[in-house]
Amino acid sequence: MAECVRTTLNPSHFLLHSTKTPTQNPFFSSISSFEAKPNARKYPKISLSVMSSQSQSQGQTQVPSLEALLNSGRKEEVFASIKASLHNCLSETNLQLTVPGLKSKTRGKVRDIYDSGDYLVLVTTDRQSAFDRILASIPFKGQVLNETSLWWFNRTRHMIPSAVLSVPDKNVTIAKKCSVFPVEFVVRGFVTGSTETSLWTVYKNGVRNYCGNVLPNGLVKNQKLTANILTPTTKAEDHDVPVTPDEIIERGLMTQDEFDEAREKALSLFEYGQVILILFINFMCFHGVISINTLEILQDEIK
Repeated sequence: MAECVRTTLNPSHFLLHSTKTPTQNPFFSSISSFEAKPNARKYPKISLSVMSSQSQSQGQTQVPSLEALLNSGRKEEVFASIKASLHNCLSETNLQLTVPGLKSKTRGKVRDIYDSGDYLVLVTTDRQSAFDRILASIPFKGQVLNETSLWWFNRTRHMIPSAVLSVPDKNVTIAKKCSVFPVEFVVRGFVTGSTETSLWTVYKNGVRNYCGNVLPNGLVKNQKLTANILTPTTKAEDHDVPVTPDEIIERGLMTQDEFDEAREKALSLFEYGQVILILFINFMCFHGVISINTLEILQDEIK
């Protein structure tokens, strides 16, 4: 955990030449995996000034076990760092003012996405969103979200490739530009949630056919489903709209083959995530209970 959050955007410019093709780039390849070449195209190096609690010169240190961390004073140290940084969050970015070559900026609820023409620069901020609005900013939240997504991308690369090219900063991911389907695939394993599109909200309001899934009577809040279900949504201007598989095909958002492949990948990724987290829950059962509800598979994150 960093001891103080980044305070400035400090890009420097140098010539880069990739030593590997994009398809050969290892996941989470550092910006240092590129070599300087005299005739290469110019790319901006994007860095956010961060002071870490350990010096780079110290080299790698042995990672303590989770149990050791729980029983140590590390939790209090982390909370102290967060409290000390409450007024110094990464809430806004303006890379387009300092980094040449960025063509446009798209401001999402959490991420600021910059288009360079050849690739995208995704900056995960500390903004916290819920119920389709931004509520506040939380120190280090962007770093945690970005690194959590990268962890999952790395663990699932044997199942599906990701758009990740490099990670020059804890809050920044450089990604390939992709043609994205205008559909969000949300997999659910429990009857739970509190948002307008959550399974428990629609179920308690009497809905028994949700996104093409027939739900029986008598389900209770937080009950585990007999099988995971897919509840896709489309993106409206300010909120998500539930949609059925038939509607996706009829509206031309995806072909049947595209939908079938995406559905299979989404369910497989969710099931794989359940296996990993069940192992974690078994280890953590003495300390608490963790409930798994949804896994969102996106271009920029898996959470």
